[in-house]
Amino acid sequence: MASPWRRRRMCLLLGDRPAPAGLRSVSGSGAFLETNARPELGARVALRHPEAGEIQGLVQGISRDGIELRFECGEKSVAFALAAITADMSRPGF
Repeated sequence: MASPWRRRRMCLLLGDRPAPAGLRSVSGSGAFLETNARPELGARVALRHPEAGEIQGLVQGISRDGIELRFECGEKSVAFALAAITADMSRPGF
């Protein structure tokens, strides 16, 4: 997971229109994205990570600094989360 003192891994949130998103935290059950996009609660979106690939999620929560996604927890979501965490940990300056 991204540490608060480091830059966020930039991802692409795919909903009504593509939007940049910073991956603040990720797990096998969901993620929190720092983004200006505000899809509706319950909307189905995709999250594209530069190394982990793409995963589908539901908008679970909205706050002033981003959105919370819920993934269907299973092998694919756990693999996505592990790949995203590994990619973040292997960045210079970790």
